[in-house]
Amino acid sequence: MADDLIYEERVSSKATEALFLALAALFVLLLIWRFSAVRLDALAVVFVCLSVSFLFYAVNYQTLVIRLTTERLTLRFGLFTWRVPLDNVDACRLDDVPTLMRLGGAGIHFMSVRGRYRASFNFLEHPRVVVAFKRGVGPVRDLSFSTRQPEEVLRRLWEARSSHRRG
Repeated sequence: MADDLIYEERVSSKATEALFLALAALFVLLLIWRFSAVRLDALAVVFVCLSVSFLFYAVNYQTLVIRLTTERLTLRFGLFTWRVPLDNVDACRLDDVPTLMRLGGAGIHFMSVRGRYRASFNFLEHPRVVVAFKRGVGPVRDLSFSTRQPEEVLRRLWEARSSHRRG
């Protein structure tokens, strides 16, 4: 069966990218300060690791690509891709996690929400959709992701899931 494209969206966030770049710069400055004061020690190594990590985040988490085809939902965030076959989608809805969890960071996160382990591909300022799996992927039972058009994503996902069941 052909894997026909139903929906595609590219989501990005200048604010998130600026935050990651600012954090990378902050830790580079702290590294320079630490290195000039005592040369290389454990704290300097921590600053190196943090600056490199935030630089990676700034580059890797620039754009979330959402692709829905007749066979699967695919999320790509830089180097990382998650594919959900439509026959493993049990339900989908707007994400309504508690505020602290919603504001807990941008990028890819793993967390437990209401007793279900979840992978989350997100930006802070965009609404999210959550997809519940029929069969877990390892410990993961739900997948949430940011989108600028949550109602459209939900409508298309329900339609694709229904058509996939009939087909």
